[in-house]
Amino acid sequence: MLAYTIEKLYGYMTSSELVFMQYGFRRSEIGIIIQGLLLGLLLYLVVLKYLLCGWDGFSRSTYSGARICSEKGKSLIFFASLGFLIVVIIPSWMQFVQDFDMHPLLWVVRFVFMEPVKRLSLCLYWVCVIYLSVLRFYNISKNSKIERILLRKYYHLMAVLMFLPAVILQPKFLDLAFGAALAVFLTLEIIRVWRIWPLGQLVHEFMNAFTDHRDSDLLIVSHFSLLLGCALPIWMSSGYNDRPLAPFAGILSLGIGDTMASMVGHKYGVLRWSKTGKKTIEGTAAGITSVLAACSVLLPHLASTGYFLTEHWISLLLAVTVSGLLEAYTAQLDNAFIPLVFYSLLCL
Repeated sequence: MLAYTIEKLYGYMTSSELVFMQYGFRRSEIGIIIQGLLLGLLLYLVVLKYLLCGWDGFSRSTYSGARICSEKGKSLIFFASLGFLIVVIIPSWMQFVQDFDMHPLLWVVRFVFMEPVKRLSLCLYWVCVIYLSVLRFYNISKNSKIERILLRKYYHLMAVLMFLPAVILQPKFLDLAFGAALAVFLTLEIIRVWRIWPLGQLVHEFMNAFTDHRDSDLLIVSHFSLLLGCALPIWMSSGYNDRPLAPFAGILSLGIGDTMASMVGHKYGVLRWSKTGKKTIEGTAAGITSVLAACSVLLPHLASTGYFLTEHWISLLLAVTVSGLLEAYTAQLDNAFIPLVFYSLLCL
């Protein structure tokens, strides 16, 4: 997005285009919308910090301890500036870069209503899955002794239910939906960190029920890594169909492989990979087997929809096994890391 902006500015200044940008990249409206929205929100954080710090200093000197006025003022500043950013600033930037024939938000509405029945039905399905899953899992987290690691794997299963039908039936719409979901996650994290009234504390209490050692005291990144792990292989596979399993790399490795590895390893695991770790050989074997089983179901279906099947079972077995072993040994944000490794191996 920044490169496109530089190209446009260079073109206005010199009446020509950068050759490497002209021939090296393919532009799409969906890509520009996703990049503009996410990058705009990230840059907005820098401005928001100074706005809210300035308001805190002003409210302390003006309201002399009236905390509720300070909180409501901070909330007003946040929502007003965020609305102006999304409705005016970011769409203007998108139009400058891409030359949309209408306001980008209107373009999104038109895109959704190109196939209204399928896409609106998919949205309704997503809302129902999210509502039922979040309500159920949050109640379990408050009233049950189930370990958090298993509770978090339920969200991996939810990702399979949400994204697997969409990547098969509506891949372009899913591209856009992933960008919107990441923008919502980023906005909620801003609200949580800054305790924006009236949602800040509620969001913090809900998110804190699913944290683990990989989340810092300030930021909770687990949900970002899960969504990015599912989204990045799909985004990077856009326009290619000679590696039919590549877009499914995140869904297969996280939603199926990682989930089965954790559940089987937790319940039946005996042989540990290391003396200090919790990962078990039984769990890793279950994860690898479950991904191979899912691939055996997916491949015939993809062949029937017109994909060119160039995957060989030996190379697929190698890719699944290496990814499974890597998951067993990594202690970092495997939700974001493993899908990219699996995607790369599938492409090779």
